[in-house]
Amino acid sequence: MILSDKTLIKMLNDHSLVVTDLEPEQIQPASIDIRIGNTFCIVEDSPSGIINLEDEIQYKQITAEKYTLLPGQFVLATTMEYVELPDDLTAFVEGRSSLGRMGLFIQNAGWVDPGFKGEITLELFNANRCAIELCAGRRIGQLVFAQLDEKALNPYRGKYQGQRGATGSKVFLDSKK
Repeated sequence: MILSDKTLIKMLNDHSLVVTDLEPEQIQPASIDIRIGNTFCIVEDSPSGIINLEDEIQYKQITAEKYTLLPGQFVLATTMEYVELPDDLTAFVEGRSSLGRMGLFIQNAGWVDPGFKGEITLELFNANRCAIELCAGRRIGQLVFAQLDEKALNPYRGKYQGQRGATGSKVFLDSKK
């Protein structure tokens, strides 16, 4: 079941759901708006020009209030909001239609697991022929929350738990198992 604004406000007030730095106008009828933060990461060029999933990927981190996303460019960004989901709640990351109509795609996996704590890393892609200026504090998307039928047996405690800022892929850790 998708949660309403009334339920979200109740959960925020009793701290069973935590979303930091939240302004009241970010609470929508069935979602909470998320804003873009001020850290961005781009993949560093590799000598071979190939990304190997078994090796750690190197990123260049940029802290800026504005970032110009060039046509065809991909960048990681972060949300301003830090979220903490209880073990019986999940969230979907959805882009804003207004930004999608400009060619800005939020290529996020789209799923926040029950038990996750951290800032949400967004994968942004500019499909337009023009550059798009990204400004910290601007609404970039929304979180839609759904209640699980009961608490998860294995809530999220993975490699991105507690992340702050745009966080690069840690898929290389999967190959070490």
